[in-house]
Amino acid sequence: QVQLVESGGGSVQAGGSLRLSCAASGFIFSISAMGWYRQAPGKQRELVADFTRAGTVNYADSVKGRFGISRDNGEKKLYLQMNSLKPEDTGVYYCHVKLPPNWVRAYWGQGTQVTVSS
Repeated sequence: QVQLVESGGGSVQAGGSLRLSCAASGFIFSISAMGWYRQAPGKQRELVADFTRAGTVNYADSVKGRFGISRDNGEKKLYLQMNSLKPEDTGVYYCHVKLPPNWVRAYWGQGTQVTVSS
C-alpha cells in the first residue's frame, strides 16, 4: 500500500532554512513522478517543485533560486531544501506521487507544517 510520510517542518525566522523529507513505501520509487505541494491558509494547494515522468525538474517561480528538490532512490526518500525562507512560504507542505502505467492516481502524504515569521 502506498505510504508517504513527511517530516522536517517547523517554525523559523525569515531568512532561515529548513529541509523537508518524505519517506516513501509501497511502490517502485525510482520510476515514480514525485514532488512537493504546499497550501497556505485560505489558499489553493499549489505546486512547489517536482520531478516529472521524464526526470526533469519544475519549480514554482516564487521559489526558484531558493529551494532545491532531490531524491534518494536507495533510501526511497524525497527532499526539499528550503533556503532564504519568507513569510509567504508559510503553509502545509505535502509530498505527492503519481505512478505508472497510466499516471492517473495521485497519492498524498498528510503534510508537515512550515511557519516562517518576520
